[in-house]
Amino acid sequence: MKLAILGGTNLATALGNKFLARGMDVVFGVREGFHAGQIAWKILQMQNQSMLTFQEAIERADIVFICSDNDVLPQICAAMNSIDTVNKIIVDCTNGTSENELGCNTGFILEQTNHQSLYKAFNNLGLEYPKSDPLELVKETYFCGDGVESRLILKRLIELIGFKAIDAGKLKNAKLLEAVYHLRREIAHVKNGYGDFHFKLMSV
Repeated sequence: MKLAILGGTNLATALGNKFLARGMDVVFGVREGFHAGQIAWKILQMQNQSMLTFQEAIERADIVFICSDNDVLPQICAAMNSIDTVNKIIVDCTNGTSENELGCNTGFILEQTNHQSLYKAFNNLGLEYPKSDPLELVKETYFCGDGVESRLILKRLIELIGFKAIDAGKLKNAKLLEAVYHLRREIAHVKNGYGDFHFKLMSV
């Protein structure tokens, strides 16, 4: 099973390195002209990890994790539409913003590609992860999507890299998962930007 991590973000390198550490076959997809300025990206290059275009990375992968900035989502959707992705699992790990014309990013991807095996996961971490959790206290991520077999595969991948996979139901709930992320960001703003905040699920 080959994984593709799309986007030149902290979350992309963090998830990529976690999967690599577990022996998974990983390629990275970045935008044209991407400069590997951050140390994490330079280390990946030194380790001869594949840095491909979005289209090349999607073509080579069985499961694709979208960890990109919002401004390149249209490019990623265009790359998906240019090749056969029928048997690929696509996982959106991003968040829109309340002012963002894209609205819920998962909804935008679905609208642009009509991909039938689209899921949401890891968005609670944010693109800045692990900077948002320097002590690695966050051990959960929520996921949602339709289907059965693909959901089990995604759940196992989440657990493989040390997170508790919390099933949030159907893909229609992706907007609720993005709302959880926005709420924690608003709390941080009210706290004058001091530190970061995360939610923990409790059963009572």
